[in-house]
Amino acid sequence: MLIQESLEIQEKLKILADAAKYDAACTSSGVERRNRPGTLGSTVSAGLCHSFAADGRCISLLKILFTNQCVYDCKYCINRRSNDVPRTAFTPEEVCRLTIEFYRRNYIEGLFLSSGVLYSPDYTMDLLYQTLWKLRYEYRFNGYIHVKAIPGADPVLIEQTGLLADRMSVNLELPTAEGLKNLAPSKTRSRILAPMRQIQMGIQNRRLETASRSGLPAGEMGGGAGRRRQFVPAGQSTQMIVGATPENDFQMMAAAEALYKSYDLKRVFYSAFVRVNDDSSLPVLPGGPPLLREHRLYQADWLLRFYGFSAGELLTEEKPYFNVFLDPKCDWALRHMELFPVEVRTADYYTLLRVPGVGVRSAKRIIAARCGLGLDFPDLKKMGVVLKRAHYFITCGGHTLYPLRMDRDFITSQLIGEERRKAWDIGRTDSYRQMSMFDDGFLTEKPTAEDVQGAVFGQM
Repeated sequence: MLIQESLEIQEKLKILADAAKYDAACTSSGVERRNRPGTLGSTVSAGLCHSFAADGRCISLLKILFTNQCVYDCKYCINRRSNDVPRTAFTPEEVCRLTIEFYRRNYIEGLFLSSGVLYSPDYTMDLLYQTLWKLRYEYRFNGYIHVKAIPGADPVLIEQTGLLADRMSVNLELPTAEGLKNLAPSKTRSRILAPMRQIQMGIQNRRLETASRSGLPAGEMGGGAGRRRQFVPAGQSTQMIVGATPENDFQMMAAAEALYKSYDLKRVFYSAFVRVNDDSSLPVLPGGPPLLREHRLYQADWLLRFYGFSAGELLTEEKPYFNVFLDPKCDWALRHMELFPVEVRTADYYTLLRVPGVGVRSAKRIIAARCGLGLDFPDLKKMGVVLKRAHYFITCGGHTLYPLRMDRDFITSQLIGEERRKAWDIGRTDSYRQMSMFDDGFLTEKPTAEDVQGAVFGQM
């Protein structure tokens, strides 16, 4: 279908913001940069995720496609070439105006810009580069920008764009080459991984170059054309679709682990498959989008990145799927009861991290507090330990919080009650829309006075 060029910019925004809703790669910025005289905006490493849509996606970024026209015909994509949907495209100037106007109104704190492939990868990547250049140098925008690298585009264009963006991403889409062949025959694994490798090497080379240049702090961006920019300072990410192809959880986690190790990715995002096209090649999932499975993958991904777990510890070929009613950490602990209980007064940091209910911060606080007085359960609770789960797996001074038997079946029965309710709540979620700039946030009933007070004073 031909691009409709006569549309007003607001009509374009409605179409292209809606077309971007299935991309789950919004995240915290991961980069620190102050506002400077003569520039507009700033970004902080604490993150941009202040507001979330009903489906859990961050909406503090202006999240749009440059165009929903695409030369590819991926079977799972609403914007595929063969679909009869309204098509439009922004100009670089229009994206800049939207970003600045929304920023000035305090609607957003940055830009997430993706795109269908218009005419060719090079043509599309050049348009994205022009847009970022205008934002940075003509509009002096110093805020956070996340942009997609288009597989197959000229490496020079990706390099130039990477010097203007904070984060770049290349969507792997599906965890195996076979899955891509079946549902996205125009794409290949090697073509997707090539820009990933380029971005990885560019980040590493720029860090080495920055370290060797005296007087230029790492991450310095500046507002003028004379300052040297850092290449993709917030790193790169990717996304995999969950449930469109037969791969199991173990295969998905193994793919994510390989990406973290081989390409230094900051995040792998998981997007539950939504059957937006009527195609015989696509599965019909009885329960709808696998939101609970997506949730478990995110939990396990957290364990890979911050808790020292490997994919092979969490799952195996014999046990390829996560437990429906237990989070991956509890499930792992119950399968390794020989390692518990852990004495919190003497256990090392990495052992504490493996205790359900003990997070990275609480583990560090426990280690620091042991230099003083002896710890007890009330102290652990103040440190952020979730005793509701942790007390089955720890002792303080050789004592448990309550008298209990270290029996796997008993502990499972106690833990699964809470998790069963959470699993049901996640499975019942039925909204897959990102928040629109043109409605009220999809409220189904009037907020109470207590809700209003909480919103005003930040007590959410």
